[in-house]
Amino acid sequence: MKDALVIGGGIAGIQTSLDLADMGIQVHLVERLPSIGGRMAQLDKTFPTNDCSTCILSPKMNDCARHPNITLHTYTEVTALEGTPGAFTARLIKHPRYVDETKCTGCGECVAKCPAKVPDAFDMELRERKAIYLYFPQAIPQVMTIDPNYCIYLDRGKCGACVKVCQAEAIDFEQTAQEIELDVGAVVVATGYEFFDPRGLAQFGYEQCANVITALEYERLISASGPTEGHLLRPSDGQPAKRIGFIQCVGSRDVRHRRYCSSVCCMHSSKQAVLAAEHDTEAESYVFYTDFRASGKGFREYVARAEREYGVHYVRSRVARITEGENEDPIIHYEDVETSRPAKMTVDLAVLATSLIPRPDTAELARVLGIEVDTYGFVETDPLAPVDTTREGIFAAGCCREPSDIPESVVQASAAAARAAGVLPQRSPRAQRK
Repeated sequence: MKDALVIGGGIAGIQTSLDLADMGIQVHLVERLPSIGGRMAQLDKTFPTNDCSTCILSPKMNDCARHPNITLHTYTEVTALEGTPGAFTARLIKHPRYVDETKCTGCGECVAKCPAKVPDAFDMELRERKAIYLYFPQAIPQVMTIDPNYCIYLDRGKCGACVKVCQAEAIDFEQTAQEIELDVGAVVVATGYEFFDPRGLAQFGYEQCANVITALEYERLISASGPTEGHLLRPSDGQPAKRIGFIQCVGSRDVRHRRYCSSVCCMHSSKQAVLAAEHDTEAESYVFYTDFRASGKGFREYVARAEREYGVHYVRSRVARITEGENEDPIIHYEDVETSRPAKMTVDLAVLATSLIPRPDTAELARVLGIEVDTYGFVETDPLAPVDTTREGIFAAGCCREPSDIPESVVQASAAAARAAGVLPQRSPRAQRK
């Protein structure tokens, strides 16, 4: 059979690759970041089971790395696609890591000696990393990457501390971008999503109030591998957050920004409220919502359990603004739907559930692949064939096509793998016997 190309190394791309590989198909998995894992790697737990996110994801990442039918192309992007279904030619560009992947052992000696400190994007810039770094502790491949934007040697020709301490001699400042050409029969797009930037909504106080954060920043704070080692501490003073307000629909269901519902935010905030109670039995959580969406299997039971066992309060309302009070405490001003009166609540920490939006490069990738995007900028798919894009032989799964939770993304990934396998040309029975 012809090879398959999977674009995006998040949970959807990983599941698609594993399904195709288990069918005996050679898979090229392309990921633009230094490691596969995607957004799921940044989460602490998953709903509705509260299972450890990394504990679910890491075995699948390792299976991808070890599967004889999967070739990983990390730190790589697709630049062109030509041909017809069953006979595509894809061109990729692999960015230089300035580290030899065949030599690096991931020991971390270079990281310890590197003098350049920069904000860590994986931890939502809540702490710093070095210019040479491992994307996250469970990264696949376990290979260091040098950030050319911050490396002192690449900028000024000085330093070279990493070269001096690397016993494997893996540092290679002479690396350049490599062009790769692949012959593939089918393509699956699984490039994931981005979060709406709340800085444009001044009424929510993001970056104006010290203790207003986004939902993903909360995930990193409450994660044991995060900047506070799992302790839910306020950014302003490092004190434990005892009363937490979760604000829904930030950027969603708004004619001025994103008209659609992101579908996962209500459950995501419920999970975060439950985690707060598990970390600190004295914590109080309030979820400020307009309409509640809990449509997945076991979701409604999870919400009932959050109220019953963890004391999570659900406040049907519309938040007007967040201001800062004494001790930098956020004050949430809202309309209480039950009383139709304005109200306010002072909390230690306010968490914004921002809308899920298409990645900024989705439109450009769609142009390269010759597929279309919908009104909102997601990859357009057929209503009656939900993983089929507008170009035959190219399929889509996960949040690149619409906001989806993890179980739904995995189901879509398996569906896309089945559809992709169906269009791959097969050898004749006589050729197979030979």
